[in-house]
Amino acid sequence: MTSAISVRGMSKSYGRRQAVRELDLDVGYGEIFAILGPNGAGKSTTIEILEGHRKRDAGQVSVLGEDPGTAGRSWRARIGIVLQESSDFGMLTVLETARMFAKCYGKARAPADLLELVGLASSSGSRVRTLSGGQRRRLDVALGIVATPELLFLDEPTTGFDPEARRQFWDLIRVLADDGTTILLTTHYLEEAAALADRVAVIAGGRVAAVDSPARLTAHTSSAATVRWMEGDEQREEQTDHPTELIRQRSMDGTELAQLTVTRPTLEDAYLRLTGQA
Repeated sequence: MTSAISVRGMSKSYGRRQAVRELDLDVGYGEIFAILGPNGAGKSTTIEILEGHRKRDAGQVSVLGEDPGTAGRSWRARIGIVLQESSDFGMLTVLETARMFAKCYGKARAPADLLELVGLASSSGSRVRTLSGGQRRRLDVALGIVATPELLFLDEPTTGFDPEARRQFWDLIRVLADDGTTILLTTHYLEEAAALADRVAVIAGGRVAAVDSPARLTAHTSSAATVRWMEGDEQREEQTDHPTELIRQRSMDGTELAQLTVTRPTLEDAYLRLTGQA
C-alpha cells in the first residue's frame, strides 16, 4: 500500500449541521502531513474519525490498511495520539509516567531511551507538575510514541508555545519523521505547516479546498506579483506576472521608483483565499 491514510467521500453530521462533507484525503507512508483550516471547518471531526474515536455517517476510510471504525486493539497499538490537552500525572515523576505507559503495551520503547529521544532525560526524576509547558508537550509526545507507532496524530501540538519552544518541538517532530513515522498534524500556525509539512491540506466548510506542498499551495491563488512604489506622496501598486518588465517600463525615462518592493503570494494569502476569508 502506498497510502497510510485513504479517505473517499467521508461525511459526518451533527443534527442539521454537516461537519464533514464528502471529504477525500490521502496521506503517504513517511509523510509529515498538515491539516489547516479555521475553527469549525471540520478538522477535529476528521481527525477523530481517522483515530477511530468517532463514527462517520458515510464514505470509505482506510488507516494503515484497516477501517478505524471497526479495527481492534492490534491496530490501535500501531497508532499514536497526542491530544491538544496535556496529560495530568502531576504526582508522578517523568520516568514513572513513562514506565506506567510502557507497561500497557506488549512491545514498547525502554522508558529511559524514550525520554532521551524526546529530550527529557535530564528531567526524568522531576514530578510532572513541575514541568514547563514545552516539557509537558514533550512528555505527551513520549507517551504517544511509547509503542513505536507507525502513524502519529498531533492535534495543535504547539499551541501556547513561545517561539523558541516551538522550534525545539519542531526539531523533535523531524527526528520522529526521520525515524520513519508517518505524522498527521493539525495546526493554526501557518509557519509551522510551512516548516514541517511535506504536504498541506486546507479544509473549509467540511471539504478539502486544496492539497499540495507548502511551496506550491500558493499556486492555488493568484500567482501574480505585487509591485509597490512611491510617486511623490502617493503609493502606487500594480499586480503583474512579469514584475521585471513592469519595473523596466516604469523607469525607462530615468524615474527613480522610490521604496520599490516586489512580493509574491504567501502561504497565508493562499490560506485566506481558500478558506474564503480573504
